[in-house]
Amino acid sequence: MQPIFKFCPNCKSDHLEYPHGSKIVCLNCNFEYYHNTAGATAVVIQKNDEILFTIRNKEPKKGFLDLAGGFIEAEETAEHGSFRELQEELNISIDLSKLKYICSHPNTYLYKNILYNTIDLFFLYKDENLSIGDYDPIELKGYVWKKLSDIDLNEIAFDSHKKTLTLLKNNLKGS
Repeated sequence: MQPIFKFCPNCKSDHLEYPHGSKIVCLNCNFEYYHNTAGATAVVIQKNDEILFTIRNKEPKKGFLDLAGGFIEAEETAEHGSFRELQEELNISIDLSKLKYICSHPNTYLYKNILYNTIDLFFLYKDENLSIGDYDPIELKGYVWKKLSDIDLNEIAFDSHKKTLTLLKNNLKGS
């Protein structure tokens, strides 16, 4: 694990140890901190035979394609986190009863020199009448609809998203 503290948050000592995984221990005061995995969601929005991709306007991976979603807030379910993120990023409200779980993948997210381990939960949302109007220009450069068969994985921001899209492509071939 990469060090995320230079000094103990409790006693300010610089005698920190990283024994395993996400655990940080102060050798001076025995303070323990677990930098646990953060939950995130991503929604594969399908309209007819196309999938909606957002174009990231922030690092990490600025300019790359992304599935709409983000970090789950405290006291929030993954489904409600998806709903909130879609409202914030794309200004759309979805019918939660149409949100279907696909899979999950571990991932990493480097933000302001801190590497976060995430568990990304993927959902499918189909809506033939969905229209996107205004979107958050701070978060997004824009969006694009693409057929699953036309997706270049080199354009996709995160490995967990690439794995999920590959899974979806393979499932289509088998049907």
